[in-house]
Amino acid sequence: MHPRLAADLSQLPGLLEVTRRHATAFIDGLEDRPVVPAPSIPRAVPLPEHGGGLRAALAEFAERWEPGLSGGAGPRYLGFVTGGATPAALAGDWLTAAADQNSNTSLDGTGQRLERQTVGWLRELFGLSDAHRGTFVSGATMSNTVGLAIAREWLGERLGVSPAEDGAAALGAVRVLSGSPHSSVAKGLSVLGLGRAALVQVPVLPGREAVDPAALERALRESEGPCVVVANAGTVNTVDFDDLRAIAALRERYDFWLHVDAAFGAFAALSPEHAHLVAGLDLADSVCVDLHKWLNVPYDSAVQFTRRQDLQARVFRNAAAYLGPSDGDPDLVHLTPENSHRLRALAAWFTLQAYGRDGHREIVERCVAGARALGRAVESSSRLRLLAPVRLNVVCFTTSGEPDAGRLRALAADLADEVFVTPTLYAGVPALRAAFSNWRTGERDIARIIAALESVAARY
Repeated sequence: MHPRLAADLSQLPGLLEVTRRHATAFIDGLEDRPVVPAPSIPRAVPLPEHGGGLRAALAEFAERWEPGLSGGAGPRYLGFVTGGATPAALAGDWLTAAADQNSNTSLDGTGQRLERQTVGWLRELFGLSDAHRGTFVSGATMSNTVGLAIAREWLGERLGVSPAEDGAAALGAVRVLSGSPHSSVAKGLSVLGLGRAALVQVPVLPGREAVDPAALERALRESEGPCVVVANAGTVNTVDFDDLRAIAALRERYDFWLHVDAAFGAFAALSPEHAHLVAGLDLADSVCVDLHKWLNVPYDSAVQFTRRQDLQARVFRNAAAYLGPSDGDPDLVHLTPENSHRLRALAAWFTLQAYGRDGHREIVERCVAGARALGRAVESSSRLRLLAPVRLNVVCFTTSGEPDAGRLRALAADLADEVFVTPTLYAGVPALRAAFSNWRTGERDIARIIAALESVAARY
């Protein structure tokens, strides 16, 4: 064994303790560090010929790279619907790396069984029935892509071909209908060979991001043969929800696969006040939920649900003599694009085991309360303007007067020490969006966010 490796192995307990103290100091400093520090790119250095061991690497990281890291795990990082990591999820993720399991095979099956149990808990959490089977993937983009891949195979089943065997060209032209599709949907269609041009944007309800069911029915009537509908349970800008029950009812007259992008909106199911927003989610053929958002587990973690796991296995089947079964109850290796993945489920298992439904309901409801408080502050400000109702956990707003995209980006950059918000475009209006999904965000943070926003907006 290389002498540096041997030395680190012999000193591993002490080195992990040094790392623990370093990680704890970083977490303790989230309250005070800039949410997004000013850019500072360390100078390039050559690959070391002779490494200095773990302790030296930790010191180098602390000096060169850590100062530029954002407070993305902290309570005032309101960009991208980004959660942090609950204490239990952090412990689970550390143990994930320590155990270093590949949970894709029943030949070494404990990790796979833990994942299946965790998926069952999540299915219950989101109000899905046993008809849905689930699999962990890396994020919402992969979850949407896997759902669309299953939909592609379903289209082939309807047409008497198999895109998994014959290629996407066997389908001919495909139509994918959606009111306010997330950008990952078009990306997934590109990856799957269906093409971004397959995505047909259907008119939305006046003043909303939710699809107009009547317009959707007209688009379905115009479709030749089976198609795919991508519904939203929580849009990016305003957390608007399509009427999932009304959309599902259209299947009585039209032949389509219903995929629901519920990346973070699915968590409305945890709150009695907001659960009606996801009524009908169980009627979907496939569902996307992103866990490193509101479940507050570390990146990368999401889950993909479907009623047709048989089609999923047909798409992702990996035929090799050394692998477990691909039919019946297929091994996880046959259900996603990855032949191997880390035991992502462990962080989710830990946080669900530690805090239960009640603890995660409290996180959801506290985040919603924070968004409402910021929304009220924007409404009462003479310098800012609320662009849409605060339906759940996102506040979409702009400056008063004639908004300018460049000035809004500058405003967001000036805020970045105290709070991180992201620019967007809503109904053609340049805007900013603040997304509340971090388990640590509390009343004191809300007060700091509002004060910083008022102070900086006064200069614009």
